[in-house]
Amino acid sequence: MKSPKKILVIHGPNLHLLGRRNPSVYGRTTLNAVNQALRQRAKELKVTLTILQSNHEGEIVDAIGASHSRYDGILINPAAYTHTSVAIRDALESAALPAVEVHLSNIHARESFRQQSLMAPVVSGQVSGFGAHSYLLGLEALHGLLTNSGHKR
Repeated sequence: MKSPKKILVIHGPNLHLLGRRNPSVYGRTTLNAVNQALRQRAKELKVTLTILQSNHEGEIVDAIGASHSRYDGILINPAAYTHTSVAIRDALESAALPAVEVHLSNIHARESFRQQSLMAPVVSGQVSGFGAHSYLLGLEALHGLLTNSGHKR
């Protein structure tokens, strides 16, 4: 029997504030509720998740850097680091794992400084604008990449 696929889920800065931070943009769903929904769907998909939330760029870079030998894929919401972190971008590129970038809001319809993702060129795909459901759509997409096509990036 094959061992289940292992996915690293990374929530970037301020995502611990979900549900109370700017709910008109990010919704009222809490991070705990997002994680609970992810765990439930992962169980149905027969994948295992390790979930990390960090406000610290270096901690995120370290987790991605250690991911290659531990995980089969990465689901990441880099949050504000999406637009600023070359370090996280480079870590994702170096990890060479299938990765899906997710965002609660549609970053392409927001302020001009939020419309560019430094991660986009080094991830397999991006899901944005569906609120907390973006995470589940991203998990589904990553699962598909890991089980069907063998596509890396």
